Amino acid sequence: MARILIVDDSPSQLMGIRRIVEKLGHDALTAEDGAAGVEAAKREIPDLILMDVVMPNLNGFQATRSITREATTKHIPVILVTTKDQDTDRVWGMRQGAKAYITKPFSESELSELIAEYLSGGPSAA
Repeated sequence: MARILIVDDSPSQLMGIRRIVEKLGHDALTAEDGAAGVEAAKREIPDLILMDVVMPNLNGFQATRSITREATTKHIPVILVTTKDQDTDRVWGMRQGAKAYITKPFSESELSELIAEYLSGGPSAA
């Protein structure tokens, strides 16, 4: 069982993603904006982070950059889960250190596959 941090400012999205994570048998930790997500990542050291992009205080790109550049958290894979579906958004997200990018709305199976893939070490380990 893994510990997965979900960072999203939408209560309904947070609840929906949490349901999927818990259905897979993992522990779900939550944060409601990018700044809280960075703090939770440093405090909890989760196994995986599911990060929204459009959020107040610190957006998901900024939070991902902070997490992937911090010595204590840079090993944690971050998957961006967002409504931003432009190629430039995807490229920018990956440049910030994200390991994967999935756009909303997504299917439960799409998210479940990504979670399994990155908990097992990512696409190269599969």
